[in-house]
This record gives sequence, structure tokens and C-alpha cells, in this order.
Amino acid sequence: MDLRLDVTERDGVAVLAVHGEVDVSTAPRLRQQLVELASSGHDRAVVDLEKVDFLDSTGLGVLVSGLKRFRTLGGDLLLVCTQQRILKVFEITGLTRVFGIHDSVDAAVAAATAPK
Repeated sequence: MDLRLDVTERDGVAVLAVHGEVDVSTAPRLRQQLVELASSGHDRAVVDLEKVDFLDSTGLGVLVSGLKRFRTLGGDLLLVCTQQRILKVFEITGLTRVFGIHDSVDAAVAAATAPK
């Protein structure tokens, strides 16, 4: 399975929809896309994982690295994930306490744009 990345913007928040498998061979593309979003002036982004079929530890590392990058900019990286098999990876690793994980892009964008 290949990896497809689609970027849109909603209410000033970059939304990155990820489709396919995020593993050791495809994770560098995800990393590059997150770097480009942060470098292009976005300080908040949502990564939509609803169409992800597989996520390994390399993919998790890319997401954690992206989160650090956005938080360094004073922003945040939020996730959309309702698939139990993908959520379980975040639960097992304790990353549910690190990431804001939402059940829809609308909810994640609302959280990203809410006053702090």
C-alpha cells in the first residue's frame, strides 16, 4: 500500500489527511510534509489518520517529532483518529496523554483555534 498526503486549510489551520500505510518506508514523506507545513508559517496543524491502514513505531516517531516542532513554534499538532487498531498504538505507548486526539476534523480544528 502506498501513502497519500492531502493538505487543506480550515480556519487558518493546516489539515493533513493521511491515506495508506505509515511505516519505515513511507514515514520520511510524512516527516517532510510536516516540516514543510511548519516552515510555511503554520503553527497549528491537524493530522487526519482516519484513512490510515497501518502505523508503526517509525510513523509514531514522525508524529512525535512533528508535535515537538509545532510546539516549539508556540502551536500544536492535533490528531484525528477513531479507528481502534490505530488508537491502540497511541494507548499502548502512552501517547494519548501527549497528543490531542479528536474524533473528527471539525473537533480538532475547533480545539486548535480555541483561545488558550
